[in-house]
Amino acid sequence: MTTDMLSQEEIDVLLNGDSSNESTIEFEDHEEFLSEMEMDALGEIGNISMGTAATTLSTLLNKKVNITTPRVTITTADELADDYKLPFVAIDVSYKAGLEGSNILILNTDDTKIITDLMMGKEDFDTERELTDLDLSAVSEAMNQMMGSASTSLSEMFMKKIDIEPPKSIEITFSEGKHKIDLLNTSTPIIKISFKMVIGDLIDSNIMQLVPLEFGKTLVDNLLGSSSIAEETMVEEIQPIIEKEPETPKEVINENNYSVSNNKENNIDRTENMNYNNIGKASEEKVIVKKPEFQSFDISSSSTHQGSIDLVGDIPVEITVELGRAHKRISEILEFGQGTVVELDKLVGEPLNIYANGKYIAKGEVVVIDDNFGVRVTEIESSNKRII
Repeated sequence: MTTDMLSQEEIDVLLNGDSSNESTIEFEDHEEFLSEMEMDALGEIGNISMGTAATTLSTLLNKKVNITTPRVTITTADELADDYKLPFVAIDVSYKAGLEGSNILILNTDDTKIITDLMMGKEDFDTERELTDLDLSAVSEAMNQMMGSASTSLSEMFMKKIDIEPPKSIEITFSEGKHKIDLLNTSTPIIKISFKMVIGDLIDSNIMQLVPLEFGKTLVDNLLGSSSIAEETMVEEIQPIIEKEPETPKEVINENNYSVSNNKENNIDRTENMNYNNIGKASEEKVIVKKPEFQSFDISSSSTHQGSIDLVGDIPVEITVELGRAHKRISEILEFGQGTVVELDKLVGEPLNIYANGKYIAKGEVVVIDDNFGVRVTEIESSNKRII
């Protein structure tokens, strides 16, 4: 490590904070900005979305990724500039559908280099090298997939489509960020959500998500609003069933009507008698349920089409012959040059696959016709296996 880089212990102290000298506003001091329920809601949103993002990153890097439960606090751009002096990688993630706003992900520069090397398929990691445009591009793509899956989780929580713009990465300090990032160019409070990220045995540090206060409140409102809609929908579905349960049998209603009309000494009100009659009429409107009758297809299913195929005879079909296939990593492809030999999975003399419009139909062998290559069909795939 060079002298201008922080050790892991220093990084943890900076991101987690020191209990003896904590400049971030504590919970009891910022109830005027966020209530306890709003803080819990933001933590739950971050926990679910980052859990999905960790799964996506694990698949991308082919390494086990674990992101712990978030810690939500309130801070300002000035306090961040005082706490973090060294450069870091900031990834700006903006929403283009479903939500209006943006948030910033803060990542350690060494972690960015390791993530890039993992995506390139490297096994040796050099964290002392200079951060390049390739590193910023790679981490942008990683965050694009991570936040894309997180947006899918938010869509399920908020019950509406949510999509993001392609993330933009930049190496800056918080002091420089005041002039380059709108979120940091303000004196208003900012929501800071801290996560601990562990990737295999290579990365064990913290990442930070900065969210504007108003955007954080919007996330909470969407979460609470979607919960209310879900509860109302459930009540509406249950209510018709409850209303139908106390329906009085027709026989009982008829007996009540008979006794009311024939007993002259009965003091029941005429209006009540009318209500009974209405109930009797409603109960008589029954729904008739019977078995459906379907036409038999036994005769027509055995028939075959005997017409001419001239109607479709002029439709073009693309014939493709596959010589073989090979799987390579991006790092190996980048090393390709003139004269590079790529080994395929087909053996010499092995029949080739023939496709029609991308569907396998036959096997064949290579022949030479004058100065052109050709293929001789040696085996036709059974029609029962070809047609779906």
